[in-house]
Amino acid sequence: MRVLIGSIALAALLTAGPVLAAGAKPERSKSACFRPDDVNGFTVVDDRTVDVTISPKTVYRLTLFSPSPDIDWSLRIGIYSRGRSWVCSGYDAEIIVPETTGRRRYPVTDVRKLTPEELAAEKKK
Repeated sequence: MRVLIGSIALAALLTAGPVLAAGAKPERSKSACFRPDDVNGFTVVDDRTVDVTISPKTVYRLTLFSPSPDIDWSLRIGIYSRGRSWVCSGYDAEIIVPETTGRRRYPVTDVRKLTPEELAAEKKK
């Protein structure tokens, strides 16, 4: 009886494996990561979204945890990487916005590299 139950459980796992793998997020490669030191510009998309430029063909979109009404007026920002020198995913970094009374920190919840098509669409705007 135990062998039968074990066989059924194994068959269920083998059948569900491809379904689970299809729903899993793909592993981010090193090319989907950037170093904060390599950022040479930024563009504010809205109060929760910032595009940081590494090169003309390499732009990353950062989504902030909370709205940042002051980032649109800032001439500069800082990017603090938590625990390592590469920013690859959300919660790896914070955006630092200088203010007259100090600075504000906004945790980043998502990082993604813009595709060439998205870059072309942004340039047309």
